[in-house]
Parts: sequence; structure tokens; C-alpha cells
Amino acid sequence: MEYQHLITIETGKRGGKPCIRGLRITVSDVLDYLASGMSEDEVLRDFPDLTHEDIRACFAFAADRERRLMAIGTK
Repeated sequence: MEYQHLITIETGKRGGKPCIRGLRITVSDVLDYLASGMSEDEVLRDFPDLTHEDIRACFAFAADRERRLMAIGTK
């Protein structure tokens, strides 16, 4: 999934953490909620500005970051 148009990083917003579409909702916020047991539908109900595509973008961003970290670790 191409997530680059959905995940934004702005130095003055949320300490430069990756956010969703310029909102003040970070990728780590969404992933933390899902990891704690919330369903996608529950997250979307609590954050009506988010979409299913936003949540998939969070997963894609995290997977890409993991791949990049693994590549750095193998050098």
C-alpha cells in the first residue's frame, strides 16, 4: 500500500511523530489502540476523522519502518 500521501511528519506537530493526514492523531496512537484490543471499528467510532484506509496506512508505515530497521541492522 502506498501510505506516503496519508502519513505526514511535521516538526511542530506532536513532536515530529508520524501523523495521519496532518491530523493530531499519530501512527503510534492508532497502533497502540489496536494492540490494546480495540477493533478497527471501535477506533473509527472514537476517531470519526479516520478511515479504514488510514488504519491500513498505519500498518504499512510500521511494516516499512521495520523493514528499513532490519536493513540497517544487517549492514
